[in-house]
Amino acid sequence: MKHDSSISICKGLAIILMVIGHAEAPGAISAFIYEFHMPLFFITAGYFFNLKYLNDEATFVKRRLKGLYVPFVKWALFFLIIHNLMFKWGILNEKYGNFQGGVTHPYSWHQLQQNFWNIITAMGGYDEFLAGAFWFFRALLVASILFLVLFQLGVTADKSFCRLFNKTWRDCQESSSTALRIGGSIVVVLFLVMVWKSSEQLRMISLVQGGDRDLMGCMFFGIGFLLRYVLHRIPQTWWLTLAYASVVVAGATWFTASMTFRISLHHVLALPVPALLGFLMTYNVSVVINRHESLLKRFLVYCGDNTLCVFVFHIVAFKVVSLIKIWYYGLDWLQIGCHMVIHEHSQEDLFWILYSIAGVGIPLSVNYLYSNLRSRVCRNHTIHRI
Repeated sequence: MKHDSSISICKGLAIILMVIGHAEAPGAISAFIYEFHMPLFFITAGYFFNLKYLNDEATFVKRRLKGLYVPFVKWALFFLIIHNLMFKWGILNEKYGNFQGGVTHPYSWHQLQQNFWNIITAMGGYDEFLAGAFWFFRALLVASILFLVLFQLGVTADKSFCRLFNKTWRDCQESSSTALRIGGSIVVVLFLVMVWKSSEQLRMISLVQGGDRDLMGCMFFGIGFLLRYVLHRIPQTWWLTLAYASVVVAGATWFTASMTFRISLHHVLALPVPALLGFLMTYNVSVVINRHESLLKRFLVYCGDNTLCVFVFHIVAFKVVSLIKIWYYGLDWLQIGCHMVIHEHSQEDLFWILYSIAGVGIPLSVNYLYSNLRSRVCRNHTIHRI
């Protein structure tokens, strides 16, 4: 599929919203953001799922492993290696921690080895205070491969269905509704499985955190695949965009839900509609931005095409603002260890704006400078070889 800048802008807006949410923005803003910002990533990933992979599963799996498993392992091991060093430098400590009061501790040699094995074999064991968003890598990897498997099963079932009515698979394939029929069935089945799983509080012991995010992520991946076929038919008007936003606000106000790692039946029932409408709202805004060349468009496209570096380093970038906040309020230096930001005064001041700017701007700036430097070195090396 041809590169769609509107989808890149969507992803850029989503990663910015994620950082704002992690920056402990005021409650109403955070509740609004959490209604749709993480599902948006799965929806955009599903939007680009190509049916050609039904005949080339190996290529799809290799691309998913290269794009998700490899960077996860690389950076999870990096943060594992520096974990105890962060205690020596005071970046992490056992006095200040997350909003609920939990803290982290230095790793023993045994814990370090166990986390190493968890990272390699289960995509778990990552540093929760420095790499707290890393669950997304595993969830998207599982969701995308699971969707491929389920679609293959759906194709097999659809062939049997066609034979039952004396039709050839070729005739069925030629119908434009085939992909929608199979994809829609997958979404419905996954939703029902999530209802059953959450109502009975069942856990998938083979997946870290019980598999809730992975299954729900696969459902949103499927929704994104369906949107690939119908998105161009949905009107993109300002009043519809406002209507979408109103539903998301209503959900955030009265039926608050998110892709938490402990998904209850309430989350399963309350999240899909505002998540879908939140995507459509964001996409409509992205289409408007994409119509005209501007600095904002270039920034959001770059941001959307480089979400990896923000995912990996936004929490570390927060520490720069934490230093400023410690100086401004005269706080204990050890509060730099707060996860993800310093909680004191967080609902009263505007430091969440500085955290958001740093969480997005610092990783992207470093990535931009590194990419330019690398290109320059490679270019000079090529010239010298000539």
